[in-house]
Amino acid sequence: MNISKVAKATGLTAKTIRYYESIGLITAPTRSDNGYRRYADSALRELRFIKRARETGFNLEECQELLALYRDKQRTSAQVKKLAQEKIVDLRERIAGLQAMLSSLESLVGCCHGDDRPECPILDELERA
Repeated sequence: MNISKVAKATGLTAKTIRYYESIGLITAPTRSDNGYRRYADSALRELRFIKRARETGFNLEECQELLALYRDKQRTSAQVKKLAQEKIVDLRERIAGLQAMLSSLESLVGCCHGDDRPECPILDELERA
């Protein structure tokens, strides 16, 4: 399967697929006589796997770990669960940080009159930071 078909089948762009190849996330595909990449079904499965992992919040380094476990038939589900639990903790921390930012911004907006005067408590507060 060529890269455009793989891109369509996975929902990834050809550029993303080439990038994943360049960083070693996926194995380099074979090349046809004309130099075009030829992807095996296993690459298609792995790219779908990566896409889904990325959609659930895993970064590329974590995807590398997950892929290694996916490929390793001697893995234990406990290893995979541990990574997922660590990601949950990370996501909760990030959500808490975003909620704190939102609260701060809402507070700033509440202090601003939003009228025709040049004074702006939002800009004043940002200047203090």
